[in-house]
Parts: sequence; structure tokens; C-alpha cells
Amino acid sequence: MSNSIRIIAGLGNPEDKYERTLHNAGFWFVDALAQKYGGSFRYEKKFDADYCKVNLHGENVWLVKPQSYMNLSGGPIRAFMDYYRLKINQLLVAHDEIDLPPGTTRLKKGGGHGGHNGIRDVIQHCGAEFIRLRLGVGHPGEKSRVTNHVLKRGSADVERTVEDDILRAMEVMPLLLDDDLNAAMKALHTRDK
Repeated sequence: MSNSIRIIAGLGNPEDKYERTLHNAGFWFVDALAQKYGGSFRYEKKFDADYCKVNLHGENVWLVKPQSYMNLSGGPIRAFMDYYRLKINQLLVAHDEIDLPPGTTRLKKGGGHGGHNGIRDVIQHCGAEFIRLRLGVGHPGEKSRVTNHVLKRGSADVERTVEDDILRAMEVMPLLLDDDLNAAMKALHTRDK
């Protein structure tokens, strides 16, 4: 079980004004897990992160939300992992993905950052061999509009679709906790709209 997921980090920005923005889809995911499995986040200054421990399908898993703002997410995740002696292959990072439309969710292990500054910082601090949960939020069509797109709320339809995607992703967590990424990918990827 040493290679199975032991830490799920959601990427996002702190502050109430960002809470429902599309860039906070990673926070939405870990919040949904905490709500379903009875976790209550608390802030720890030495990590600069909100965190809690939940029992997911018989396994203790840490849920972490860096409070350092999206582009500096890697430091808090690295500090948390070092403190609890967690390995990179035990990390799942949930984040928004503009290269996927709402209604499309993908799991991926390793690779580059794809232009996502939060993922770029996690790779810089932790290495690249972690699992990513990519929650599609869509692309606004022009590169110059990306920042505004992710730092605002989506339409009601987009928000509802991302929330549905989160529920679907939660359903494959038992497979990931059993260290079966391929089965989790198959289950999640074949159910896209």
C-alpha cells in the first residue's frame, strides 16, 4: 500500500472572493471529500495550508489546501509531505484544466505543467511523478482572456457540470486508493459526456 494515495491536495486561491471561481475547482474537490467523509479543515502556519485527515474507504488520507495562492502551491505541499514523510507517488493533486471542456475529467500521472502555474510550482518543489486530477473548466478561446476566465465564476451550467465531475471523480477514489490508476482512469474517462 506504500504507493497508494495518502495525500490529496486541491489547488486554488484563498480569500472569499476566489471561493467560487473556476480556478478553485481543486479546492472544491477536497472540500467535497471532507464534507462526505467528515473532515474539518484547520490551518497550520508551518505548512501555510488548511488540512484534515479523513478515512476514505478504510484508508487514512490527508486533504490539503495550500493557502499560499495558486502560483505558490508547491511549497506548502512539499512542507506537508516532508513533515509526514510522504512520497511523491502518494500524492494526488486536483486542479482546474482549461484545456478540457466542462464535463471532461482526466487522471494523469507525471508529465509537464501544461501552462498551469500551480502545477508548475508543485513540480518545481516536489517533482513531476504525482497523479493529477484535471477538472475541465473550458477555454475562453483566446489566451489573453484565460486569467479573467479562471478568476471569475462560471455560468450556472458550467458550475453544475464541474460539481457533477467532482462527484464522478469521487466515485473512482477507491480504485486509486487500491493503487489501480489504470482502472480508475478507465472508469472515469469512459463516463465523460
